[in-house]
Amino acid sequence: MPFNASKADPVVGAKLFKTRCAQCHTVEKGGSNKTGPNLHGLFGRKSGQAPGFTYTAANQNKGVIWGEDTLFDYLENPKKYIPGTKMAFAGFKKEQDRNDVIAYLKQATV
Repeated sequence: MPFNASKADPVVGAKLFKTRCAQCHTVEKGGSNKTGPNLHGLFGRKSGQAPGFTYTAANQNKGVIWGEDTLFDYLENPKKYIPGTKMAFAGFKKEQDRNDVIAYLKQATV
């Protein structure tokens, strides 16, 4: 099932990001890379290409362009979507959580 914008709440997504993602990622322009890359400019970017971040070969070679639907699939189970990724996060199993986080990222990373 793809991303569903009509069911997405970026306010809830911001809270989920803060509690489940922000320890490893920043979203603001010029934000630092942490354990994970800065996510500013994420949409439309090819996997493994954030400036200044060292990725695994798996991320670099995946060749996916990040968009709503690719993120929806990825965020369910990152290690299954990109075997060999160093992202330790187990994923958002609930579709609603993924919709909300993506809606937040669409606003916060442009």
